Amino acid sequence: MTILNRDAFLNKLAERLGRPRMREEIQKPEWDQARLVPPEDRKGCEEWVERLEKQAQLNRTTFFRIPADFLPEAVWKMIKKAGAKTVITWDDVRWNEYGLDPALNAKLEEHRIRLQQWCDEQAAESISLAEQAMIGITFSDLALAESATVMLLNGRGKGRSVSLLPHKYIAIIPRSTIVPRLTHATREIRRRIEKGELLPSCINFISGPSNSADIEMNLVVGVHGPVEVTYIVVDDR
Repeated sequence: MTILNRDAFLNKLAERLGRPRMREEIQKPEWDQARLVPPEDRKGCEEWVERLEKQAQLNRTTFFRIPADFLPEAVWKMIKKAGAKTVITWDDVRWNEYGLDPALNAKLEEHRIRLQQWCDEQAAESISLAEQAMIGITFSDLALAESATVMLLNGRGKGRSVSLLPHKYIAIIPRSTIVPRLTHATREIRRRIEKGELLPSCINFISGPSNSADIEMNLVVGVHGPVEVTYIVVDDR
C-alpha cells in the first residue's frame, strides 16, 4: 500500500468510526511494576513449576515431576505402557548426564525395542524413522510456565522431526530451565547471540499436542504434530 493510499484508507476508516485520525506517534509506556520480567535467579521456583503443571493439564498434556535418579525407570514405564517398538531421540549429551544411557538403553535392548538417535549425516533415514516411531523423546532448553510451552533449539543432532512426527512426544524438562513466559525465552536467545553463540535456524515452541479446529469448531488432535504429549520435570544434574 502506498503512502497516498494508506492515508486515504485511514481517513475513511476514521470517518466510519466517527472519530478524528490519530496522528501522534505511540509512545512506549513506563511500566510502574517489574512483574513482566521477574528476577532471573528465580528460575525453576516452585511457583512456576506449579503454573507449568496447571497449564499443561489445560493443554491436554500429561505432566510428571520425578527425581532425576528415577528418570530412566519412569521413561521406560511410559515406553512399555505405550507398546512402542521404535523410539527416536536427539543426539544429546544430556541423555548420558541424566543416566538414560546406559540404564534405559539396556532396558530397550533387552526387550528388543529399537532406539534410534537422530543423525544429521543420515537425515532422510532419520526422518523416515521418526515417522515410524511411536515415541519421540527430547530434553527441552526452556519451559514457559504460563503457557506450558517447551522451547527446543533444533541444532546439530537435534532434528525437528523427533518432536513432530511420532505419535507421542516426551519432553524432559530440567527444573532450572522453567521460566514464566516468552519474554524470558527471547531474552535468553538475545543473551546467547550477544555472547557470539551460533544459534540454530529452527527454534521450536511446543504447547502440548497438535490441536486444529475446523470452521464448525470441531477439535482435531494430531493433524500437524503429536497426538499425545508428556512433560517430565526433573531436578538438575
